[in-house]
Amino acid sequence: MKYRIDRLGSHLQDASRRLWARFEHRTSAHGLSSAQWRLLGHLLRDGPSTQTMLATHLGVEPISVSRLIDRMVEAGWVQREAHPRDRRAHVITASAKAQAIAPDVRTIAETLYDEALSGLTDAERRAFHMGLLKIIENLQDAADPAAPSLVPETQS
Repeated sequence: MKYRIDRLGSHLQDASRRLWARFEHRTSAHGLSSAQWRLLGHLLRDGPSTQTMLATHLGVEPISVSRLIDRMVEAGWVQREAHPRDRRAHVITASAKAQAIAPDVRTIAETLYDEALSGLTDAERRAFHMGLLKIIENLQDAADPAAPSLVPETQS
């Protein structure tokens, strides 16, 4: 018999909301919103990106990410540069200021993840992680081949 999960969407949303709220609380001294942290996380992890790709990764409209980037440029968190091959596009890079706080923020995130997953064995953590990746893969928009895959190519 297949185990049925009631209110899966509500549970996922509630867990995500609580995780981000706690993360924002712990990183409040840096003065970045959760949306700004998510954008910065992509840049620090994956390197420079176009505004269009950042909008896709964040699941928001390009105009929304443009406004978000405007605020982050003003605060010195990112830089917006002309794309070397496409004069209509911009490349966004993390600033030295952002790179300087990255180790501290990674430590905060790792501690928070450990707290969120406390009580789960390593095997349960791996199964949970793989389950989340499978959900993402199952719901990936097949009609949008440009949408980034969030499922890693290899598992360690």
